Amino acid sequence: MKNPQSIDSITRRGFCEVAALSIAASAFAQSSEKTKSAAASANFPPIGDIHAHVCGIHFYSGDMSRQIIAEHYCSHLSDEVLQCILYDSNKPGARLIGIEYIVSARIFESLPPEEKKLWHSHNYEVKSGVLTAPGVADAAEKDLMKVLIGTYGKTWHTWQVDRGDKLPMGIPQLMMAFTADGQAKASIVAERDKLYGASAAKKTARADIADAKLDSGADGWQKGVAVQLDLKTVQAAAQ
Repeated sequence: MKNPQSIDSITRRGFCEVAALSIAASAFAQSSEKTKSAAASANFPPIGDIHAHVCGIHFYSGDMSRQIIAEHYCSHLSDEVLQCILYDSNKPGARLIGIEYIVSARIFESLPPEEKKLWHSHNYEVKSGVLTAPGVADAAEKDLMKVLIGTYGKTWHTWQVDRGDKLPMGIPQLMMAFTADGQAKASIVAERDKLYGASAAKKTARADIADAKLDSGADGWQKGVAVQLDLKTVQAAAQ
């Protein structure tokens, strides 16, 4: 992880497009509890790289009725790529339910059209206040959201805990993020708010964050056709 920088320093310098996720990583200074956690995992370097915790709500691509709170624990792979492990809670013994990759707008714009269909934008997640950074001061969280608003995520859930599965059954499921008011269930937003504070208050505080210019290739489900995996049998190749 890169050397920490103050939020004031970051704000004065501005958010460079290419280095945006790098800035996010340094701006995302966690509590002393997180620091202790990182030190405790020093013998497991990939786990020790995790420096960010955000919480959001996903829905299954093709089925918005299935919505789930996901705790993201992220590491900084490069200046423009974050990789996140997803859990169903923030408590010890939480189940690992999936992964999410987050890339800058520059990288996303370079992807082929078919690949873009697998990704979602983060603009509404940020502006709605539903996406939050637990344990981070309000000013630091807002600076982080100024960075994340222009990024894109590709999310796979491997454990369908929302249907009561006791094990990670079946194939991974592609997940998407909300893009407008009225899509997230009031009950699940209320559940998320119990954990980390009122989404409505965060929405008001973020009203002055400029909307990101969205690539039309993302959030493909909005065009009426969602993408999802399907399991098929194939002929085994000879040795």
